[in-house]
Amino acid sequence: MSLLGTIFSSIRIFFAGMWLVIRIVLEYFGIISDGNDRTTGIKDLREDYKKANYR
Repeated sequence: MSLLGTIFSSIRIFFAGMWLVIRIVLEYFGIISDGNDRTTGIKDLREDYKKANYR
């Protein structure tokens, strides 16, 4: 019974980690937002980089 509980706990932690990674990627590309302006800052930096036209 203890082995079964350990397996379920591991699966739960795995899916929680996967959800965290997916959320970070979606926030980075601006598809979702958590209410903070973290994604806006990343977008502004990207736009400034494009305007500077580095080579």
